[in-house]
Amino acid sequence: MEEEDFTESTGRPSKTKQKEAMHELRDLGAELVELSVGQLKRINLPENIYETVRECQKITAHGARRRQIQYLGKLMRSVDDAPIRAGLALLRGESAAETARLHRLERFRTRLLEDEGFLSEIAALWPQADLQQLRQLRRNALKEQETNKPPKNFRAIFQILQELDKEGTPDAGE
Repeated sequence: MEEEDFTESTGRPSKTKQKEAMHELRDLGAELVELSVGQLKRINLPENIYETVRECQKITAHGARRRQIQYLGKLMRSVDDAPIRAGLALLRGESAAETARLHRLERFRTRLLEDEGFLSEIAALWPQADLQQLRQLRRNALKEQETNKPPKNFRAIFQILQELDKEGTPDAGE
């Protein structure tokens, strides 16, 4: 009965809960170490944590790397981890969704180059699309491929499809 009174009166978490929290922070740090430099910069990390992560990425020896991740976990105890977790979640979700979106647009570009009739599907999907411009870019891209020139128009088609997709479809806006 005295133990129950002791834990209730202090209001602090048990040792087990504290250890679990520390392990979670260490694992969060290990996850940061696996990211590329570009991805790290997209997450708003405190300078000391960013530097420690970069140091850890350079270490190849297993034991030294493990110790550095432990140290990173210790540093993470002194900062608010919510923005870091949110940034990681955004990276994970965004990258998968963004990759799928870009692959879909690449398929659209390929289908357009293979068949000019695909313009009608583009017009149905994006009524605001400038079909005359897309038709001209398609012709120029095909000429570029035949003459082995740099794919300037090929890229321009993709950029236009990307802009149209960002504007969204009428259904997606509602």
